[in-house]
Amino acid sequence: MIRVTEIDTFIVDIPTIRPHVLAMATMRSQSIVLVRLRTSDGIEGIGEGTTIGGLSYGDESPEGIKLAIDTYIAPVLASCNVSRVAATMEKIGKYVAGNHIAKCAVETALLDAAGKRLGVPLSDLVGGGRVRDRFPVAWTLASGNTATDIAEAEAMLEKRRHSIFKLKIGKRTVKDDVAHVAAIKKALGDRASVRVDVNQGWSETDADRGMAMLADAGCDLVEQPVGRHALPAMTRLSARHSIPIMADESLHGPTDAFNIAAAAGARIFAIKIAQSGGLLSAQKVGAIAEAAGIGLYGGTMLEGGVGTAASAQLFAAFPKLDWGTELFGPLLLTEEILTEPLRYEEFALIVPEGPGLGVSLDKDKLAHFRRDRTAPVLHAVVGGN
Repeated sequence: MIRVTEIDTFIVDIPTIRPHVLAMATMRSQSIVLVRLRTSDGIEGIGEGTTIGGLSYGDESPEGIKLAIDTYIAPVLASCNVSRVAATMEKIGKYVAGNHIAKCAVETALLDAAGKRLGVPLSDLVGGGRVRDRFPVAWTLASGNTATDIAEAEAMLEKRRHSIFKLKIGKRTVKDDVAHVAAIKKALGDRASVRVDVNQGWSETDADRGMAMLADAGCDLVEQPVGRHALPAMTRLSARHSIPIMADESLHGPTDAFNIAAAAGARIFAIKIAQSGGLLSAQKVGAIAEAAGIGLYGGTMLEGGVGTAASAQLFAAFPKLDWGTELFGPLLLTEEILTEPLRYEEFALIVPEGPGLGVSLDKDKLAHFRRDRTAPVLHAVVGGN
């Protein structure tokens, strides 16, 4: 029986390269929750739990994620055979409701340790093996300024780093937002795919107007135009418009995936491992989408290198990934916390090859960016349920 013997959960705060403007918040830094655990056979696993804009985006904050892991999840881990990751996460679910991001961080660390123990990449554990070694990565244009966004997109095309661009809208009037999108699409033309993310910022009436106008402007998809619980509105909008809706905030795991698919509420799923509650649940979301004929897009919570690597391992194993991914999180940060950064080249992210996640943490960078500005020795896990 393999147990967790030590665990360290901590927050690092890293500035972003520029303000990242969303409908509900403007980010100037990202707060990343990292988990390092050691098992009784001497293996260390790492995981990440990251959200967007504190509590403005969802119901978990960095501080709450750390508290949930340290106070409620760690004692459960002490009684588990953690070589059986699915059984361990099922037991955690019995004692800890919700807290999907916290659970994802812990599950990722357990899977990383399992992959290292077996000497295989995480994609072999969660998807039966990868079907691709690279995939396209979208870049979010979120300055809010049309000229700035066009210049940024042109620079990305020139560097051959991104040819898919997602625009954050929903803070201005529908007319002004669409004008912003249309100007960018006109400037980029057929050289790039332009998409929008409303982050639940529209009413159904606004979405009805906006989606029609965005389709005329050449926009390829609209992400979460209305509130996460407004499934009937999503169904009506999907039926009325040719431009597809992508579900994001409304998609928190397999149950939501089934309900959205059954209601024909979206034609694309933005799968996020954190929002789903972990890689194993996200894999189930992907299976539901595949069975329902719904397109897949690899979403992000703007994770750093650890969470991005975990997402990449899962997405590499999806049979279809027609809409690409959004795994640009590390590129938005001013500093790298991995010993070797993830590779982005020729409009794609290269999936790490090594065992587990295939990445390791830079201890010096962690010591600098830790919120507590210390790097304590891993503390023992005690207790149990």
